Amino acid sequence: MFDDNKLWRERFGQRTKDLGKYLRYIFNGHLMVVLLFLLGSAAYYYQNWVKGLPDHFPSEIIMAICIGLFLTYSPVYNFLLEADQVFLLPLENKMKRYFYRSGIISFIFQGYILLLVLAVFMPMFARVSSSGFRPFFPFLIVLLVSKAWNLASGWRIQYFIQPSIYRWDAIVRYFINTSFAFLLFKQANPLILVAIALVMVLYFRSFYIRTKNSNLKWDLLINQEEKRMNSFYRLANLFTDVPTLKDTVKRRKWLDFLLQSIPFSQEKTYHYLYTRTFLRSGDYLGLFVRLTVIGGIAIYFLSFGLGQVLLAVLFLYLTGFQLLPLWNHHQNKLWVDLYPVHANDKKSAFYSLLMVILIVQTIIFAIILLIKSQWSSALLELLVGGSFSYYFVFIYSKKRFKAE
Repeated sequence: MFDDNKLWRERFGQRTKDLGKYLRYIFNGHLMVVLLFLLGSAAYYYQNWVKGLPDHFPSEIIMAICIGLFLTYSPVYNFLLEADQVFLLPLENKMKRYFYRSGIISFIFQGYILLLVLAVFMPMFARVSSSGFRPFFPFLIVLLVSKAWNLASGWRIQYFIQPSIYRWDAIVRYFINTSFAFLLFKQANPLILVAIALVMVLYFRSFYIRTKNSNLKWDLLINQEEKRMNSFYRLANLFTDVPTLKDTVKRRKWLDFLLQSIPFSQEKTYHYLYTRTFLRSGDYLGLFVRLTVIGGIAIYFLSFGLGQVLLAVLFLYLTGFQLLPLWNHHQNKLWVDLYPVHANDKKSAFYSLLMVILIVQTIIFAIILLIKSQWSSALLELLVGGSFSYYFVFIYSKKRFKAE
């Protein structure tokens, strides 16, 4: 006899166990000390920035745009596995309570994230609003109801197969969420909010009626769940080996010109392999771009010269540390060991690539300082960043690999 309650408890328990196992490695890592330092610094500068806000600052618009994103992105964590599309597909009609429990867990987790986001924005709102912090809990309750609507609407969309419907649904829901949040923060007439809420109900009902007799798209649900877990496993892989991590490859043909400078020779085999891997495999390139953009923005808005240099070094460390798994990216591929290439060439190729990446990031940070006409800070950042990059690549990383 099929018991969907037992299945859900087993899946949820196993997922919790997996997350707990890898989170233990993550929170024990010294990277968390760096992140906590970042958060503390950000909180300090945010507090000082809020104090200097003018009375006419558009806090409601900024809050609505940002919180609208968190409301619109509302996936249901279904805990499905690849084999389920074969073994559980015939039991779809008996899985209603299973998916209902998944929706509840998704709402609790995402509601907590929404609580944190609202808490971050409330000092800005309180500074320019006469209401202060008093509306915090009413705002939270209304936003949680909106989050429940997004989860329910997003789930009904899963019954469609056309990609265009997913895109338009995200656009429409984001527009509704942003408009609703803006009017909420503006403390508009409650009748207007009720009218938008009615539109939200009708929006969900229209999709519910159209999909009432449809079947779930199991392959899509499983694929989305795997993508979410791979994102977490990719983070955990920075601290320990994750056997279940599935590698992803993106062609990125437009970056092939970067490979043309590598000579076609035997001793450059690993130079080509690691460079191609950085550009195409996993999320190495995306990680570099994201950290560079975030670091560049932080450096631009920070006015303290020495603090800018220290922040640049901090992001260089984060980038280098999170690119270290590139060294073992091909360790389980037997044919790589058959290359007639000396082992020292492999090490040289990896260290050279990592050095180039960190130097490029150092130069980008220096250019940002030059844009602000901070010539001395830019020169200091180049010197300190270059020295740190050399230390990290040729001293720190070598010791780390020897310890392993």
